[in-house]
Amino acid sequence: MTDFTHFNEHGRAKMVDISDKKETARKAIARSSIQMKRIVYENITEQKNKKGDVLSVAQVAGIMAAKQTSTLIPMCHPIPISGVDLSFEWANIENDTYELMINAEVKTVGSTGVEMEALTAASVTALTVYDMCKAVDKGMIIGQTYLLEKSGGKSGNFKRCNN
Repeated sequence: MTDFTHFNEHGRAKMVDISDKKETARKAIARSSIQMKRIVYENITEQKNKKGDVLSVAQVAGIMAAKQTSTLIPMCHPIPISGVDLSFEWANIENDTYELMINAEVKTVGSTGVEMEALTAASVTALTVYDMCKAVDKGMIIGQTYLLEKSGGKSGNFKRCNN
C-alpha cells in the first residue's frame, strides 16, 4: 500500500503531506456547461427569472464553492484562494436548445494546486443555474466538467487540446 499517496502503511486513508512542497503561483481553469430550452435561455438573458438574476447568483455560488472545496472533497487541502473568476458564454446548439458554457478560473500562491477548486466552482455554478431554473425546465442537462488548463507546481503546466 505504500505506493498509494492517499493511504498510510495500514491501508487507511490519509491526507498527503505537502509541508515540504515549494510555494508557487498556481492557476487552474475548469469548464462545465448546462443545456436548456429556449424559454429558460430567454428568462436568463432577459432577466425574467422569478428567482432573480440567475448568472449573478450562480457566479457567487461558484466563488463560494471554490472557497469550500476542502470541506466537500475529503483529501483536498484547505488553501488560501487568491482569486476566482467565473465567465459565461452562450451557444445555440439547435433551434430551441441553448448551452451555457461556464469557465471557472482559480488562483493561489501555495504548496498545492487549485484544480479541484476550479472544477468544484464550475460544477456548483452549473448546479445553481439548474436550481434557479428548474421550475421552468426540469429537463436541463448539465454537461461534461473538465480541466482546461493549469499552471504552477512540480508537475508543470497542462493545457487541454480541442477545448
